[in-house]
Formats: sequence, C-alpha cells, structure tokens
Amino acid sequence: MLTILFQSFIRSAGVKIGLGFLLVAGLLSLLVGRQFLDRQQRNSREVVAAQRTDLQRHVQFHPDEIGLLLYYAQFALVNETPSLAGLSIGQRDVNPAIQRVTIRGLEAQKYDADLNNPTNLLLGNIDFSFVLIYLFPLLIIAFTYSAVSEERENGTWRIVAVQSRNLPGFLAQLFAVRVVVVLGLLLLLLGLAVVILQLPLNAAFFLFAATSVLYVLIWFGICFWVASLHLSSGTNAVLLITVWLVLLLVVPAGLNQYILSRYPLPEALATTVKQRKGYHDKWDQPQESTLARFYARYPQFTHFSVPNTSFSWLWYYAMQQLGDEESAREAGELRQKLQGRETASHRLGLLIPTLHAQLQLNDLARSGLGNQLRFLDETTRFHERLRLYFYPKIFSNSPVKEERWDRHRVTTFSDRTPISISKVLLPPFFFVLLFSGMGWLNFRRNLYRL
Repeated sequence: MLTILFQSFIRSAGVKIGLGFLLVAGLLSLLVGRQFLDRQQRNSREVVAAQRTDLQRHVQFHPDEIGLLLYYAQFALVNETPSLAGLSIGQRDVNPAIQRVTIRGLEAQKYDADLNNPTNLLLGNIDFSFVLIYLFPLLIIAFTYSAVSEERENGTWRIVAVQSRNLPGFLAQLFAVRVVVVLGLLLLLLGLAVVILQLPLNAAFFLFAATSVLYVLIWFGICFWVASLHLSSGTNAVLLITVWLVLLLVVPAGLNQYILSRYPLPEALATTVKQRKGYHDKWDQPQESTLARFYARYPQFTHFSVPNTSFSWLWYYAMQQLGDEESAREAGELRQKLQGRETASHRLGLLIPTLHAQLQLNDLARSGLGNQLRFLDETTRFHERLRLYFYPKIFSNSPVKEERWDRHRVTTFSDRTPISISKVLLPPFFFVLLFSGMGWLNFRRNLYRL
C-alpha cells in the first residue's frame, strides 16, 4: 500500500512542479550563501594586506613621532565567519564583520557599519534559512491540504474505510509519503550545501540539520491537525495559508514592534554625543584635572609626566580616554538594551515555532544579534589591549623605527559560546508532538465517520 501511495503521489504534475521549484530555490539560496562566504573571505584577505600597507605608509610619513603615527594607524579585528553562515546569513549583512579601530576614543568607532543599499537590506537575502522558513511550509501546505478531504469529497473515503483493515495505518501512510518526499528534498539540499559551502560535519551542522527537520515536521503536524478538523479542501487551504501568514508575518511583526517599544535605543545617539562632548570639553579644561582622572584610571602610568608645553600626546590620549569614560553609562545602557532585545526574542520564540527556528539557525550559524554583541565586547577588549601596549611607547616618545610593526597583524575573534542542545531541539519537538497529537486524537474520534 505504501508503495502505491508513493507512486500515485509522486506522479502528480503539481508535485513535480512544487518539488522542482523548491529545488531551484534551494540551489539559488546555496549560491547566495557561497557568494556571501566568498565576499567575507575576500574582505578578510584584503584587510590583512591593507593593514600591513597602511602601517608601512604611516611609518614612512611619520618617522619621528609615534603619537602622531598612532593617531592615524588602524588595527583590524575580524569576526570569524563560519561556513554555516552561508546557510543562515542573519544579521551578518547589516553588522560589520571587520572592525578597524585606532587607539583614540572607542565609542565613536564601535558602531561604524559598512555602506549598503537600503533597498537590498529591506528585501534581505534569499539564503537557505529563508527557503526553509518561508517556502518549505508553502510546499507542505500544497501537498497536504486536500490529502484527506479530497478523498471524502470524491466519495472514495468510505470505500477505503470499508476495505481497509487498518484505517489509522492508511492515514499515517498517506502523510508519511509526503513527509518522506519533503524531508528527502531537505536532506538533498543539506547534502549539496556540504559540498557547495564546504561545511564541516561538526555538532553545529548536525544541530542545524536537526532543527530544519523538526521545523518541517512542525508544519506537517499543523497540516495534520487542520486535516483532522474535517473541513473542505478549500477551507483547509484558506486556514493553512492564514496560519502561515500569522506565524511568519503578523506575529513576528507584532513581536518586533513590541521589542522595539520595550527596548528603545536613544542611548545610541546619546553615547556618541556624550563621548565627543566629553573629549572636546577637555580642550578648555586644565590639563591637571584631566591627567588626575587619567592617572586614577591607569595608576601604572603616573610616572609619566607632562612636558612643559601647550600640547602633549599624554594629555591628548588622556582626553580621548576620558571621552569614553564619560559616555560609559550610556554605552552600558545601550549594551544592556541590545542584550534585552536578544533575550526577549529568544523567550518569545519559545512560544512561536517559526521565530524559534529562525533565531536558533542564526545562533548556530553565528549570525545573530548575540554573536554581534559578543564581537562588540571583544572589540572593547581588543581596543583596551592596544591602548595598554602603546600608551607607554607614546608617553616615552619611543622611536618609531624600534617598533616591530610587522608583528601587529589582524586579529580574529572566534565565537565559541556553547549552544544548549535542549534549548535548540526541545521546543520544536514539543510543537511536533502537540500538533500531531491533537490531530491524531481528532482522527481517532471521527475516523470512521468521515
């Protein structure tokens, strides 16, 4: 019976068209992912060459004053892009993967982003996660909305009920055929992704695949439950499309507006203004007060004294440092609210399977807001290390040529934050059981009365 059902299903022209369309869309998404990874790798190579060239040029044009050289010199920190990000680009197309900072005030540099076409950002990327989250459910709906109701409307269900010795088994086989076909397509695309994107077969990839499979099963569970309501095929189709719109458009948009209003970010502008004001005001204040606060922050530099001149690099970089310190409260509030947005999204995602799947795919691919926040935190630590290394050389006016500038290479940040398997897999597994269980109970009560 299962073989007959499979052959009957797969021979349908509509099934072939649907599978062909989704296969093409999946391949296109993998090519988009490949282009994204190639661009990230190219940018990483270029920034290595650019930093080496720029430092050599600064040494050539500023050979006598290391403080002036370091006013211009930039040092790069790269946020490592795992291959899995080619499947779920997430916020990587908005947030920069490379930070090039000087040792001057950090807060004015930390949130610099690349210039992008806003129309392209609005439309987003057709990556694999888009195909999975938005297009796979449509194919599942098209395959299942009339799986049972059509039999009833054509008058063949009663014949099946009379002839079949195991009607629940027949119903299970009816949906199992569709599950196998769609999961087969999903696994085919994931297999192609391993080759095209050169994905390592590690724990993150298998968690990504498991999340994708469970997401597909959730939608089969929803369709199974709707089929158990004994509605007409047309009503089933309308109801399922409505569920698709609610879960993928209406609810996420509403939750996004809630999070934006719950965690507004006026501190984003306030941080920049406060940092710049904190620095510029120091020009009109006595050097002694500025240096006193600087020495309190860095007591290891108290043995460096200010020369009897109207300007010194010790005073200048102390002003830059205090600009960051005076904007620290606003910067901390901004960081806290961004983390609040991330936490609230994940908590709400526990109730919305589509949102949960998207967030978890981004987390596994290291392309979500959490990764960006950790990258910004590492940028702060990176900047502090640069300051602590170069401050003594600047304050003692160390000769430029004595510094081994070739040793200052591009630094890479690798996000190794552990992923909780239970948080990734248990919520979708619960939704699979919930919808499938409700549908099965409905069928068990009314199966022979359809």
